[in-house]
Amino acid sequence: MDTTLSFPIPNLPLFLSMFLMIYFVAYFFVFRSWSPKIRPEACSCLISLFHGTPAVFLAAFAIFSDQNRGFSSSNTKTQNLVLDYSIAYFLTDLLHYIIFFPSDVLFIGHHSATLFVFITCRHVVSHGAYAILSLLVLAEVTSFCQNVWTLAAARRYDDELAAKVYAFLSPYFYAFYSVVRGIFGPFFVYQMGVFYISGRADHVIPRWLWISWMFVVVTAIGVSVLWISNLWAELFKEKKAKLEKKL
Repeated sequence: MDTTLSFPIPNLPLFLSMFLMIYFVAYFFVFRSWSPKIRPEACSCLISLFHGTPAVFLAAFAIFSDQNRGFSSSNTKTQNLVLDYSIAYFLTDLLHYIIFFPSDVLFIGHHSATLFVFITCRHVVSHGAYAILSLLVLAEVTSFCQNVWTLAAARRYDDELAAKVYAFLSPYFYAFYSVVRGIFGPFFVYQMGVFYISGRADHVIPRWLWISWMFVVVTAIGVSVLWISNLWAELFKEKKAKLEKKL
């Protein structure tokens, strides 16, 4: 039996209003004393904090409460609610990038592609939420660490505490992110690809659509691995420079 929350307002407009409100409160109150250069990024981190960890628990609940879960199973009401929650977040953050960082093609492209996957799963085929929400869990399980790390990184040059948090958290965050995006993510995507290539989902998810999903996911994982690899390289370079100064 599928159990889900019901609201007097449709889920998507409600969640979108919530994330927009959080962003405005962050911009005009929480981070009003921060430098204009890093203020928008801090606001983006705050709405991500309100999305990432809650989305992990909500998605996990939606997945395991469905006894018929599978790569081609129909979406439950709870799964659709979580999809709406994430669609609202990515729409808000996409607006943030378009307004404040219109030249950041990588993130605008990432958010647009992610929205394509969520929206088509939610509104076009109404199947496949098990796969998409499982990927959401893998993507957002590192969200809390990443946002704290990002906020600390933004202030590390003008705040001693932020510098200490950044230095302490970096290797642990990098290791956590590397394991999730470099091992668990590819393993799940492999299982997903094997199932869809078998054709067992073609009757509910058109081949062109799951191929599009796979392309978006594989590309996202590849970019993530490249990003964390560069961060590891920078960390080792900094450690090496510090050792050379001591010698």
